[in-house]
Amino acid sequence: MGREDQGITNSLQRWQTIPRALCFVLHGAGADAAVLLLRGAPTKRIWANRLNGVGGHIERDEDIHAAALREIHEETGLQVTNLRLCGVVQIDSGAPIGIMMFVWTALAAERTTRPCAEGSLEWHAIHQLPTADLVDDLAVLLPRVLATQASAAPFFAHYSYDEHDQLQIAWSSENYST
Repeated sequence: MGREDQGITNSLQRWQTIPRALCFVLHGAGADAAVLLLRGAPTKRIWANRLNGVGGHIERDEDIHAAALREIHEETGLQVTNLRLCGVVQIDSGAPIGIMMFVWTALAAERTTRPCAEGSLEWHAIHQLPTADLVDDLAVLLPRVLATQASAAPFFAHYSYDEHDQLQIAWSSENYST
């Protein structure tokens, strides 16, 4: 199969997406279980002083699994195990190009991280997540990610915005009821 057989040339007018990885690194179990979140630097254009997972863009020459591992290591310095795809979120902001976000969890053997240019890394107890400081969608997304069983298929979601610029989340009925 050659390049032309992929049908790209005839699809340039279609809606396109930028692939991104969003990763939640976990440590501990039970009452000691924690998730690593990144508090965006005050100078960041988006999500300044807000908590999010680590991650970023998937590069042209890497697959989504390699990208998630790279982003985790670049932003935290951690070597992780059990990297698992939990979900795929399609984000439509109304622009000609959207986001395809691959949501991951991974396990860390330790909590020692290195400084991150993106902001400050913070471990938060899973049973006491600071919902007020989370990036808007994480208050809904993160509990679903954390509740996804290791043997479960990934969930699927679609983000869009209503006429008042409020985030709307539609979950695939195959995995979760809306």
